[in-house]
Amino acid sequence: MRFTKMQGLGNDYIYINGHEERLEGVDLPQLARVLSDRQFGIGGDGIILILPSGQADFAMRMFNADGSEGKMCGNGMRCLAKYVYEHGLTAKTEFVVETGAGPIRPELTVEGGRVVSVTVDMGRPRLARRDIPMLGTPEDAPVIDEPLQVDGEVVHVTCVSMGNPHCVLFVEDVQAAPVRTLGPRIEHHEAFPARVNVEFVRVVAPDLLEMRVWERGSGETLACGTGASASVVAAALNGLAGRSCTVKLLGGDLHVEWREDDHVFKTGPAVEVFSGEVDLKALSV
Repeated sequence: MRFTKMQGLGNDYIYINGHEERLEGVDLPQLARVLSDRQFGIGGDGIILILPSGQADFAMRMFNADGSEGKMCGNGMRCLAKYVYEHGLTAKTEFVVETGAGPIRPELTVEGGRVVSVTVDMGRPRLARRDIPMLGTPEDAPVIDEPLQVDGEVVHVTCVSMGNPHCVLFVEDVQAAPVRTLGPRIEHHEAFPARVNVEFVRVVAPDLLEMRVWERGSGETLACGTGASASVVAAALNGLAGRSCTVKLLGGDLHVEWREDDHVFKTGPAVEVFSGEVDLKALSV
């Protein structure tokens, strides 16, 4: 099976072109676990499948490093958009991708035949508690600056779904934030039946945020596009920042704008790292 390793701000995934590769009978969760292993596999935050779609230009499925399936990935979507254009699967610079979170519309900036940046319409943020999902009442109300008890400690959280669940905490110092200790405790908190991604955010200025992220199923990663989108929405909901911000992540910067039509647009880079082949029989998948 051929693959291509790609990354967006260090959020790295292993891409498999389902238009060419046979996926029937492949244990996809196990494939994700094996290939994502950074010591014994290729290494990555998961795998992303580029598939035909009956209702859009392409379909995307993603599996996290632990084998769990996610609905969408913002950084992964930018890389997918670069892949399909530069590998000749489309000549369009705007198209629609079917995802578990609904249709996503990337727009490419192309220079000299190469994709230099991608703007993705992430859709509308979902704010109702039931849509996160998060247990509690009222189910149709947003979760904004709400106290959450975590093993005897109380933290204040704002929750946003960008097709996948996010729990945003505002901190004074991102570098000192307990991402690797508090992050997994919140990810697996009983309030989140589908688990949750956790963002630790410092508001530097009304148009500038710093963020670290504990991703559901992958641990701390260098970037998370849906997390950056959720963080801007959460900052605006709390009156801490405007609706258009640069978000500084460990892997680099993203620009996120929550526009007046309620759609969130995210712009950033995508990079192809290398391609190769794996022997599925040798991997026992």
